[in-house]
Amino acid sequence: MDPLYFSHILHCCVYNFRPNLTGKMSLVAEAPGYLQAFSDGSVKRFSPETVPSSMQSTNGYKFKDVVIDPSKPITARLFLPESSASRLPVMVYFHGGGFCIGSTTWLGYHHFLGDFSVTSQCVVLSIDYRLAPENRLPIAYDDCYISLEWLSHQVIVDPWLELADLSRVFLSGDSAGGNIAHHVAIRAMKNKVSHVNIKGLLLIHPYFGSEKRTKKEMADGAAGDVEMNDMFWRLSIPEGSNRDYFGCNFEIHDLSAAEWRVFPATVVHVAGLDFLHERGVVYAEFLAKHGVKEVELVEAEGESHVFHVFRPESEATRLLQQQMSKFMNSH
Repeated sequence: MDPLYFSHILHCCVYNFRPNLTGKMSLVAEAPGYLQAFSDGSVKRFSPETVPSSMQSTNGYKFKDVVIDPSKPITARLFLPESSASRLPVMVYFHGGGFCIGSTTWLGYHHFLGDFSVTSQCVVLSIDYRLAPENRLPIAYDDCYISLEWLSHQVIVDPWLELADLSRVFLSGDSAGGNIAHHVAIRAMKNKVSHVNIKGLLLIHPYFGSEKRTKKEMADGAAGDVEMNDMFWRLSIPEGSNRDYFGCNFEIHDLSAAEWRVFPATVVHVAGLDFLHERGVVYAEFLAKHGVKEVELVEAEGESHVFHVFRPESEATRLLQQQMSKFMNSH
């Protein structure tokens, strides 16, 4: 089992529902090295190495941090390839972390997305949405949808976006970010963000669930993974909800057959060693069954959950970037 990132957390996290009889603040949830949640509602996060904001060029791209909405707050990191004379597609990226941790400033995300902007010759807008459990779903969906509205207005005033082609916008994300991309796409379909045309979705190891267990989740030896997987859903979905909440279970939607037929072209990337592999496959099958015109499933054999974040310079990551670029260039 993958010792990194989400799978690492699944093995390490503990969740304690015992009542606090002393009246003192107690630890109720912990992901060692990542997050601690306390009985008074406060949360302490421990971030890995981050990359500070800078507008200097590096490795063929430049980047800067922008404010999407100062009142919430919602921020983002904007990546731009250093040299381009033509119009550039835009990829809006949502980081993973079980809706509870993660940031576009994390070293792995920064390098993966910066390099991808060069490989694919695209503008990348990577969103730092508000995190659970302080901000439970659907707040992450709201924040990330707002980023599309920001993009539609900012493209005419920010010199960094003068080459951005909003007729070719792609939504992407890993783990919880893949889940977010799915839900933002549905909201954008229904509400029609002005000047923004979503051409496709690129989901990396998407994080979904349901009250009904998959075969892998019922297999011998899976109990620990399942229990901790459920913990992240308890932390992120609205209190009183279960795993058939629409944000968790992708089958809980009121889209018509006609709406599914115009759902954006979607590529679902799964990893062979990922505990979420089965959920990703079922998601791709669900889209195809419901009439989505273009659905592609791509597996990275022998790789772990979000390997691109922990090994952004690996051969597997370079291949992933090439596959994603090919998808974008064909739409």
